[in-house]
Amino acid sequence: MKTTVSSKGQIVLPAEFRRMDDIEAGEEFDVERLDRGEYRLVRRAPLPNDGVIDWLLDCPEKGYFVAVASESTDAL
Repeated sequence: MKTTVSSKGQIVLPAEFRRMDDIEAGEEFDVERLDRGEYRLVRRAPLPNDGVIDWLLDCPEKGYFVAVASESTDAL
């Protein structure tokens, strides 16, 4: 498949590839120069807890998360 480098140096991955691999805007990739004119593009793995805060904040039921009473650690 053919793509073009923009005046800003950006390369667009064709939509077919993005759909096949579930690539979304904002995902990060590593680029490695293999040889003159040859490059490798590798998708970076997301952090283990990436998106957990957003998931928790999207909880449909307000008041679902409540503060838990805790004892002071001064006595330890």
